[in-house]
Amino acid sequence: MADKTPIQMLHDRVLVSVDPDAGERRSSGGIVIPATAVMGSRRLAWSRVAAVGPHVRSVEVGDRVLFDPEDKAEVEVNAETYVLMRERDIHAVAAQRLGDSQTGLYL
Repeated sequence: MADKTPIQMLHDRVLVSVDPDAGERRSSGGIVIPATAVMGSRRLAWSRVAAVGPHVRSVEVGDRVLFDPEDKAEVEVNAETYVLMRERDIHAVAAQRLGDSQTGLYL
């Protein structure tokens, strides 16, 4: 019997889903670069927000967020892997609701 107990995030915590293919990238020539390849600099990762705590102000469920995967705490919930972090550990947010932002950047 699977445990279906509801979970509520506390304080400024954000829970993001982990994309199993997020680590792999393709070069401009189409070569697949695996997640285990060592890079000279740190590489940030995008993930989708699954849940937020009551004190989170800038992020909503469903947003895509940019964070440093080196500073992550992974947790497994109902056989799915998530990353738990504080809101301050998020570097950027991508969402349709931010259409009037002043950055001029688009994904």
